[in-house]
This record gives sequence, C-alpha cells and structure tokens, in this order.
Amino acid sequence: MRLLTWTFAAYLAAVGVVTLWPSPQSTAAPGWATATLDVLHGLGVPMTLAVLEASANVVMFLPFGVLGLPLLRGRAARRGARVPGPWRGVGIVTLAGGVLSAAIELTQNLLPGRVPTVQDVVLNTLGALVGALAVAAVLALRGRRRAVRSGTA
Repeated sequence: MRLLTWTFAAYLAAVGVVTLWPSPQSTAAPGWATATLDVLHGLGVPMTLAVLEASANVVMFLPFGVLGLPLLRGRAARRGARVPGPWRGVGIVTLAGGVLSAAIELTQNLLPGRVPTVQDVVLNTLGALVGALAVAAVLALRGRRRAVRSGTA
C-alpha cells in the first residue's frame, strides 16, 4: 500500500507540474503537440489538435481512477472502516477527480497565460471515471471468480 501511496503522490505532483506550469506558449508544449500530430498523421491517423488535447485531458486523469480506487479501498480497510464496494468507490473517486480538476482550473485562472475551461474539467473527470471503472470491473470479476471457486455463487 505504501508503494501505491507514493506512486499516487508522484502522479499528483506530475499533474501539478503539467497543469500549473507557466503558459504553454513559454514551454515546449506546442512543439510536442505538433510533433505528436506529425507522427500520428504519418501513421495515417487523422487527428486534429483539438482532439489530441481532449484525448490528453482524458488520459491525464486515467491514473487518478486506476490508483485512486485501490487507495480508497485500502485506506478504509486499514482504518477498520467499511470498505466501499467497487462500484460505490467509482463514484467517490470520480467525484474526487472532478473536484481536483476544478481546483486546477480555478488556480489556472490566476496564472498568466493559462486559460481555464469547463471542457477540461469534464474531460479530466471522464478520465478519472474510466480509470476507476476499469479497476472496479477487474475487482468485480475477481470477486465473482472467487465466489465460483468457493461454491458461493
């Protein structure tokens, strides 16, 4: 659990750097986006900058759900509290991802050159949801297999 906690902390720090660094115009971000589009176009993938940015917002928060759900369940178990079921945990982790994304966007409003958008909050929250759903599905399948093996299903 300690490794998971440190991994989640490192992930959050990386998200902070990516989202709260000074204006993308003063970093290599546009060059990176252009290079990525060039590679994708070379592979025959018809991608626009808008679709790339939207996809990046979803992908950036996938780890929030993937790491957040097991962390939430593990912390509850260690405290002796009722461990939320996988599906209920999905809601909690998704809400937390949305709150974090909204806080990031509100902070970006204070930074020169950064432009906060509701679209980013929605796409980041979607990423947290998809990541948490993937973990919940794996946990549900594992639980079902255990029940079948033990004859309780």
